[in-house]
Amino acid sequence: MIGRSDEVSILQALYDTEHAEFLAIYGRRRVGKTYLIRSFFAEQECVFFNVTGTKSAPFTTQKKHFTQRIGEIFFHGVEPKAGATWDDTFALLHQAIKSIAPDKKIILFLDELPWMATPRSRLLETIDYYWNQYWSMDKRVKLIICGSFASWIIKNIIQDRGGLHNRITREIHLKPLSLSQTRHFLQQRGVHLNDNHIVQLYFMMGGVPFYLTKVSPGLSAQQIMSSLLHGPQSFLIGEFDKLFTSLFDNAADYVNLVRHLAQKQEGMGERQLLAALGKHAVGAKGKKILNDLEHTGFIMSFLPLYRKRQGRFYRLTDEYTLFYLRWIEPIKTALQQGTIAQEYWQHIQSTPAWKSWQGYAFESVCHKHVNKIRQALKLSPLDMSGTWRYTPKPSSPMRGAQIDLLFDRCDDAISLCEIKYSQKPFTISKDYGEILQQKQAVFHTHTHTTKHLFWVLIAAHGVADNEHARALISQVVTIKDLF
Repeated sequence: MIGRSDEVSILQALYDTEHAEFLAIYGRRRVGKTYLIRSFFAEQECVFFNVTGTKSAPFTTQKKHFTQRIGEIFFHGVEPKAGATWDDTFALLHQAIKSIAPDKKIILFLDELPWMATPRSRLLETIDYYWNQYWSMDKRVKLIICGSFASWIIKNIIQDRGGLHNRITREIHLKPLSLSQTRHFLQQRGVHLNDNHIVQLYFMMGGVPFYLTKVSPGLSAQQIMSSLLHGPQSFLIGEFDKLFTSLFDNAADYVNLVRHLAQKQEGMGERQLLAALGKHAVGAKGKKILNDLEHTGFIMSFLPLYRKRQGRFYRLTDEYTLFYLRWIEPIKTALQQGTIAQEYWQHIQSTPAWKSWQGYAFESVCHKHVNKIRQALKLSPLDMSGTWRYTPKPSSPMRGAQIDLLFDRCDDAISLCEIKYSQKPFTISKDYGEILQQKQAVFHTHTHTTKHLFWVLIAAHGVADNEHARALISQVVTIKDLF
């Protein structure tokens, strides 16, 4: 169970307790939620009842599958007579639980619950009743609900104001693997790459375990990319449509939003983004789309330090989605037909567009590894991290500025971080040095800070030593520090 030590500890504590437990686990599609639960409990001495909801299936089908699993797990494969309602079905399950020895722990794993809870089926009310009336008082029972539609789980289970209010005893938000976890995962599968190649793979697919299982050993990052993107059966070509339709009703509205964000490297303000979506994102509907995408891990929101009244802005941070929209979708048909030469990917990696995309992807990776950057800079956990931006009015003669990342420190100082990705040490020229000084001046003017300002360069392969770097940069963070 690579990279899941914290989650395994939660599951172990849940299993060891001498009282009932109710766990909610959620996360992005393909991130390994089901694998985590099944793998952990396969090694335990328990009765493991698991059933999975079926996307777009009617109530009768969901109920039939549930009843079949009751027969398979509790009655040696003999399927009991299906009831007419979820209440009838859970009554069968409750009777089955009562037949288990009093010293045997029972795991009830309801996977993809959002799919199972069809409209007007009253499944949640039924779960509420049986948990509150019976299972919460049965120390053998560990109820686990799971779903990729994270915001549904949060709204209807974790933050429910009805019968399930405050009933969750534990919660797991399963996220993609970090860079160091990705390296370990690949090594365990016989894929041995240096940090730079791993970062390039991460730009394409992030730390999603299912995607990483498709990586073959003995190839460079460029060769792996080429091998995964040719032929009609390439999973990276067809994954995008499945990714959104499996998670969201009205998936087109969600795809429309990420398309807008994919075109804006600096991100977009909430009002600007919702205005761009027009009538499809009016009022609460637009807020819901943003919340759903953030909870599911596709986007990140930022509330700029010192300029909170300007509101939140958003960035697309799901690596696969960004890669697909920029590099796969424009040539999707040609890739499926096999008319793209293998040398194509080698060619585009020398283009300005590719380098610009890598810079954007690297910024997203850095924001996901802020704690690693904090450690590299030897900063306190109490030092607040964030971003900052100033956009003058169109008629204003003043210049705007954006700080990629900053740390407001407890020692009367602020670290301003510039993030740059290149295949060799980044060179700070005289002109670039003036840009940094201008950014610092704008920041100082509009924040009125009296703290000392330090420049930090987060550069994939460090910084070239010259007079401008020595004069401006106090610390350097490299790819190595992110692992």
